[in-house]
Amino acid sequence: MLILQGMQSFELNRSDLLRLKTALDSGDQELKKVLEDYHASEVAILFEKLLPEEREKIINILPVDIASEILAEMGDEHHPEDLLISLNPEKRSEIIEELDYDDATDIISQLEEHEQQELLSDIDQEDATEIRNLLSYPEDTAGGLMNTDLIKVGIHQSKKDALDEIIRQSEEMEEFYTIYAVDDNGTLQGILSIKDVIKARTDVLVQELIKTEFVYVESGLDQEEVARLISQYNLISVPVVDRKMKLLGRVTVDDIIDVLQEENTEDMLKISGVSEDEELSGNWRDAVKSRLPWLVLNLGTAFLAASIIRHFDSTLKQLTVMSAYMTIIAGMGGNSATQALAVTVRRISLTDLTDRQAYKTVFKEFLVGLINGASNGLIVLGVALLYDGNPMLGLVLFLAMTGNLMVAGLTGASIPLLLKRFGIDPAVASSIIITTFTDCIGFLLPLWLATRLLL
Repeated sequence: MLILQGMQSFELNRSDLLRLKTALDSGDQELKKVLEDYHASEVAILFEKLLPEEREKIINILPVDIASEILAEMGDEHHPEDLLISLNPEKRSEIIEELDYDDATDIISQLEEHEQQELLSDIDQEDATEIRNLLSYPEDTAGGLMNTDLIKVGIHQSKKDALDEIIRQSEEMEEFYTIYAVDDNGTLQGILSIKDVIKARTDVLVQELIKTEFVYVESGLDQEEVARLISQYNLISVPVVDRKMKLLGRVTVDDIIDVLQEENTEDMLKISGVSEDEELSGNWRDAVKSRLPWLVLNLGTAFLAASIIRHFDSTLKQLTVMSAYMTIIAGMGGNSATQALAVTVRRISLTDLTDRQAYKTVFKEFLVGLINGASNGLIVLGVALLYDGNPMLGLVLFLAMTGNLMVAGLTGASIPLLLKRFGIDPAVASSIIITTFTDCIGFLLPLWLATRLLL
């Protein structure tokens, strides 16, 4: 029996992988014995380093309930759909029917249309209908995220009838948190907990127990908004309805954890100039295809910065020391802008900023840039006095550092807000624009000031 209490999070390591590989070569009985020591989520992690035929062998010897859980735990980048479609029809049908509808839909949606139809034609008609219904929703919406497995009772039912209905519906469900009360048309009227039902008098009706003030989401709502609502109101699950309040399904907190990880990864890749289409485990061809366009665009902005240096060629010939200092100033500006950009994009992703909040955000980052710029400018001024013995050079560097970090804070906050206002994803385009600003200003300010004050 596997006991998880007190265990730390599982990480892929060589010893576990070697043990599993050895068991794969030792026969089914030894393999089953080894697999008993691992949770389904841990096996899913180990699958990352196994060959497709090795994954298939493991799935085929495991009970359907564990095999289905492993597929549900596999990351999209490791293609559980390919593993599913490779199994014999009987095994894969059993797995699909064992999976929660939302997990089954997530996996099947990655297959080609003809493969989807092939799988769905082999399973129970009721299950196939539920999955086809979920496939009709965009995957990044509440509808695409929801599970249609839920407990619902009629508002006109008595406590006894409601309890009987709850017991009947829960037989095929692993867990449920909330009971939904609907009218005769399936319209959501309220929610209640099993505790409320148990404590109530025998003759009480469901409509007397329900809470009519509750949080719900429409099926077309973006998954980030769903995650924000669940987080804001500390919910375990939230009902999904259509525009007429007909109950469609529910989104649970475990799905939201996956959404938050996905969205955070997506934003991080975008800010870094990497396409969200690039899989973390993809090959070098996918990586090149994803990143090369951004690097070419960066190269164009680099030429713009280089043209500024060319313009002040005579200044650099007379003041060669500026070639070292201006790279420091430009680099500091880039770092400061990245900090402001990350904070602002995160703030945008968490909430829709009002105009007042947007102005306050820009002013705050401008002020932070001013203070940080002046502080670092004083350090550079001290270095110039110590090594070069030139107070005016120190003043030029102080002004340039202060000015560039002010620009960095201002652009790092204002550009993503402006892009958001014009309907452009700020995480995608902000980095390129801000890098251009900080590089150009980082070279222009020290060279222009040196030309005016030192020559």
